[in-house]
Amino acid sequence: MAGLMIFVFKRGSKNNTDKMFTPGFESNYFRLSGLRLPVTETVNQFLKKLPPEELERLKRILIRGLVKKKALDKFRFNNRLVVAVDGTGIFSFDKEPFPECPHKTSKNGKKTWQAGLLEAKLICFNGFSLSMETEWYQNSDNIEEKQDCEQKAFVRLAKKLKKNYPRLPIILAADSLYPNDTFFTICKTNSWGFILTFKEGCLKSVWEEIYLLYPLEEKDNKQKRVKGKYWETAMFIAGLEYKKHPGLGWCEYTREKTKSGKQERFVHITNIGLDKSNVWEVSYYGRLRWKIENEGFNTQKNHGYNLQHKYAEKDFNAMQNYYQLLQIAHLINQLTEKLQNIVTELKLAGRTIKSIWEDTVASMLKETLLFRQVQTHDIDKIQLRY
Repeated sequence: MAGLMIFVFKRGSKNNTDKMFTPGFESNYFRLSGLRLPVTETVNQFLKKLPPEELERLKRILIRGLVKKKALDKFRFNNRLVVAVDGTGIFSFDKEPFPECPHKTSKNGKKTWQAGLLEAKLICFNGFSLSMETEWYQNSDNIEEKQDCEQKAFVRLAKKLKKNYPRLPIILAADSLYPNDTFFTICKTNSWGFILTFKEGCLKSVWEEIYLLYPLEEKDNKQKRVKGKYWETAMFIAGLEYKKHPGLGWCEYTREKTKSGKQERFVHITNIGLDKSNVWEVSYYGRLRWKIENEGFNTQKNHGYNLQHKYAEKDFNAMQNYYQLLQIAHLINQLTEKLQNIVTELKLAGRTIKSIWEDTVASMLKETLLFRQVQTHDIDKIQLRY
């Protein structure tokens, strides 16, 4: 619990967390949790020894609980939850921080070590970006390019995802690194759907077929509409094949601002059967992949969690545990911040989430919480709506 506080309260560092530990805060903390408050250095020593698998297991328990209680059912597409996969770099070092840390050598011969990872996050249209599985980059060989490192990590990540969520129906959303034979085979073996960003030049044989079929399919498979301030167009081609992977579909979505004429274009490849009734949704859920970068990594790096801060610079075990604590805290905060009544009240009050958290910390520091304010409720009787 104490380790989570660094991230739940969005303090950004161990020192900033220790500054909260006044007698008033400690007293209120005990009223809320029934626990004493250890200093962060004690937590740090514990995290150096705690197997990271324990916190990963706790994270899975939380995700499975949400699925079991059907809290995420409204966010399903084709009766499947959408899981975004993406990698990110976290730390850079001038000296090797731990064995097998990936490294790069610049043109001038300088070697730097970079700690990064691949994440599978459950994403939803309300802004949820909930960590499900994590795979760290550890192979020191042959990692001069991000693509090589990320592709190898995905094979390991997919095994963990299938092992820990064996019966969960999912659709993977990912960027243009992933349209390839290995990825398609893994999805077919695991009965997963996918919607991938599909750049021109990737899978040349497929694009050649698209160029040939486009003039023939355009009349029947192209739709247009006006939505808000945009002119929108959706076009699809079904029945494509790559190597031993038939039944692929290609869709193109474009939108143009009605006033400025500014255009955007998004292209995806998928194994979901495309037709006129679902092409808009397929494209939408493919574009939802950006949630992992915006509501996911960007929020964790720039909005209080300070993901790129070196909470444990030289101990890889503690580094992994701090990362998992951050993911769990972010999950808990999202479940609070995105409640329908919270969102509504914030709009009515003209307040931001950041200001609410700062007021919460101030209250914990300066006020004495009364028992009636912190008494527990029967959680089973509380219905949370998102």
